Amino acid sequence: MKKILLAAVLFVCTQLLTAQTSNPQQYKYVFTVAKDGSGDFKYIQDAIDAMRVYPLAPITLYIKNGVYNEKIELPTTNTDVIFIGESVEKTIITFNDYSGRGKLTTFTSATAKISGNRFRAENITFANSAGPVGQAVALYVDADKAVFKNCRFLGNQDTIFAAGEQSRQLFQDCYIEGTTDFIFGPSTAVFQNCTIKEKTNSFITAASTTPGKKFGYVFLDCKILADTAATKITLGRPWRAHAKTVFIRCELPKEIVPEGWNNWGNPQNETTVFYAEYKCTGEGAATAQRAKWSKQLSDKEAKEYTLETIFSNCGAWVTDETGWFKSEPKQFEWPVKK
Repeated sequence: MKKILLAAVLFVCTQLLTAQTSNPQQYKYVFTVAKDGSGDFKYIQDAIDAMRVYPLAPITLYIKNGVYNEKIELPTTNTDVIFIGESVEKTIITFNDYSGRGKLTTFTSATAKISGNRFRAENITFANSAGPVGQAVALYVDADKAVFKNCRFLGNQDTIFAAGEQSRQLFQDCYIEGTTDFIFGPSTAVFQNCTIKEKTNSFITAASTTPGKKFGYVFLDCKILADTAATKITLGRPWRAHAKTVFIRCELPKEIVPEGWNNWGNPQNETTVFYAEYKCTGEGAATAQRAKWSKQLSDKEAKEYTLETIFSNCGAWVTDETGWFKSEPKQFEWPVKK
């Protein structure tokens, strides 16, 4: 009897698994969120909750213009998800949590937490509207192979937590603003053609790169802006001892402090961090008084800072994975029935 029951259970499980993989058309791959009720959902989190986990093809969520006042979380099981906003300035995801509000910490204050690998977002503003009250994260992203294109990130202290010790993230053509350590964390993250605004006298980055990683934060062809309240801006300080941060061909304002970098009150960090610049321009790019323990890259060294090299040198487990940041995601197409 037990053998018959076991065989029946195995048969049902096999049928369920076969149905899930052989009939993908039973699942929805395109969703629309609209505040006015014209889409599938009014709230972004409701759309996320309705998505199939580990989908057979990318799931696209179109988000119409509106202010979405909600905390959202894309779990690790929700892979291959694409958010496309109607317009970057009018498609806004915002909330006002901050560390110290009740039992909240820095890491639970995030407006958006993105953990599903191979995530992509375009034309969206991620904001934390708590104000200058301490740590208040707009984006917490620990997903691997995540791409943010033409997005805005608004906050004060700790705007973007680029998390995930083994994660890789690419920010292209984005706008990022904040006050203290507003780009921080351990991931390998590239900021390409971004505009980055420091709002006060403080530190732009606080990387916590893990030992053994060749690349941490890399800023390629970015423009750094200073708010009128900012007169002394530091490029970075190490949240952990092996922080790596490099600015390449970036435009630096006169408000950048002459030494450029800070050791976070621990001279020992100067022997373990890797802070470097290469052919930056602007009044803040003068190198004569830079911290002696920082570096100016040579032409040969700078050639290593390509997306292909940066994202393929995160560890021995990464092999032949360069397409994720090169090509546009292909929408799912059903087979034509004859």
